[in-house]
Amino acid sequence: MDYKEHIIKAVEYIEENLKYEIDLSACAKACGYSQYHFLRVFKAVSGFTPADYIRKRRLSEIAKHMCGNEEYISEIAFAYGFNSKENFIRAFKAEHHILPSEYRFVKNSLKLYEPLSFEVVPFSIEPQIINIEAYSLTVYKSDEKSPPSFWNKYNIKKLSLLLSGGKICEDFGVSSWNNEENRLDYYIGIRTDEAMGDTSGTQQIYINAGLYAIFQTPQSSHIDFVNTIHRSWNYIYRVWIPQSEYERTEDYEFESYIEQSRVFSEKIFIPIRRK
Repeated sequence: MDYKEHIIKAVEYIEENLKYEIDLSACAKACGYSQYHFLRVFKAVSGFTPADYIRKRRLSEIAKHMCGNEEYISEIAFAYGFNSKENFIRAFKAEHHILPSEYRFVKNSLKLYEPLSFEVVPFSIEPQIINIEAYSLTVYKSDEKSPPSFWNKYNIKKLSLLLSGGKICEDFGVSSWNNEENRLDYYIGIRTDEAMGDTSGTQQIYINAGLYAIFQTPQSSHIDFVNTIHRSWNYIYRVWIPQSEYERTEDYEFESYIEQSRVFSEKIFIPIRRK
């Protein structure tokens, strides 16, 4: 039995007790480790401390339940171990950068966490290789550390409708690596020819004409949409690009989606040329 099999026993114990107080020493005992060794190994294999993992799993299950019934948010939170509404709101906002009430009203997609698993699930998507024409986007620059958090803010504030003047449009998320600051710059907005509303606080980005690999992510639900997008990007960069006859160019890569469609599938555009 290797360390993964040991850790899965702790994960099973956590899942059985998500609605109860979880003693980390009991988690360690479930997988046959000392508490010190358990804390170290769990962080190494999951990327989270056990306490962080438990918090993320509880918040994820609460988010699922919030959109599935009309219970008071505080009652759902109490059922998963939060001892006050204030503590839950604080934890939810720290995780997703929006309020629980905003999420329940809009039902936007969140980065949720399923039980830790080491099972490798086959995943692949094949792109269309297409030449596209140049166009301009009118965008807001992200002030969040991660794209999902900025999408949450963008959707909650209905910034797409603000930009378009009330018309439902395709939204674009554009990635650009900032070499000077060694970080990802991210932007969200709509095509400039559709930006007929309030464009204050925006800037323009020009998408160059050229050859692109366009991936359509598998259709999902709003619960699993963000995770499906992450799996798609991982597949593109870890499998498709290394194995294909193409390489990425220096132009913008971007994704597009119509939030109001509730289809929960997006297009990912990778600028390419033959190797």
